[in-house]
Amino acid sequence: MIAQLTGLVGQIEADRCVVDVHGVGYLVHASTRTLSALPGPPEAARVLVETVVREDAFLLYGFADAAERDWFRLLTTVQGVGAKLALAILSALSPGDLAATIAAADKAGLTRVSGVGARLAERILSELRDKAGRLPVGAGVALPVQVVSAGVEGDALLALAGLGFRRAEAQPVVARILARLKEAGQHGDLDVVIRESLRELAR
Repeated sequence: MIAQLTGLVGQIEADRCVVDVHGVGYLVHASTRTLSALPGPPEAARVLVETVVREDAFLLYGFADAAERDWFRLLTTVQGVGAKLALAILSALSPGDLAATIAAADKAGLTRVSGVGARLAERILSELRDKAGRLPVGAGVALPVQVVSAGVEGDALLALAGLGFRRAEAQPVVARILARLKEAGQHGDLDVVIRESLRELAR
């Protein structure tokens, strides 16, 4: 199993990147937080890896630190939470915020994540309540859950910065997309905002 990759950062997309290790490019799926923490291509980086082997695929999931990797492992033990959804949760909530959300039994905080409905949020809270306190929350200071869950614009700008876009050019685009989604009565989920922003910035 692959547990860590150290190499040159190659292509970075909205939910994955390529890490070139001695000429071999490894496709690594990651949260927007991890992707935004990576240096720009072709700088060197170290990525912690969780390897998932299926009958039809050999998948690598990357993390900037052990705290996020441990939370990914814990989240995927919950029925209904696959690797993709676990990354979506970790894109919206840092390990510290996730721990606080579970400790406070904040179902609303979890349902703000795209793909997490009320029933699944209840299951996550129920199954992880006794386990969450034993996991690390990372080196950073956890922000209040309300601040993080409302910070789609900030998280989108961090992700776009990790993809090489300057804040000055990305901020107006993200703000415009959020306003458009709000007018259309949509929530403005992080993955949607990033995808639409990349589409406009690529023009």
